[in-house]
Amino acid sequence: MKDALRILLAILLPPVGVFLQVGLGLHFWLNIALTILGYIPGIIHAVYIILTRGSSPRTV
Repeated sequence: MKDALRILLAILLPPVGVFLQVGLGLHFWLNIALTILGYIPGIIHAVYIILTRGSSPRTV
């Protein structure tokens, strides 16, 4: 259920979905850059991170 919420947030605001999954790390800043360069690449990256990083948030 948590992943479903994160994926929904990743579609609406990609950096928020990544932040909830991995915190303020490299992937968060990369996602911000991708979202600025193009909204769709930001969404793809966010969903990829959420689906491949397990269910528990990681901290930096």
